[in-house]
Amino acid sequence: MQKWEYATVPLIVHATKQILDQWGDDGWELVQVLVMPEGNLVAYLKRAKG
Repeated sequence: MQKWEYATVPLIVHATKQILDQWGDDGWELVQVLVMPEGNLVAYLKRAKG
């Protein structure tokens, strides 16, 4: 059975692509981006364990 690890990453609007590209280079896959009540963006990522 596949096991996953997860990360929650705050995003800076003017650097979103660079932040996500860096995490993607490290093997993380974007699952969802949420806008928090105060207007901040948060990315939820996952990657296979092992």
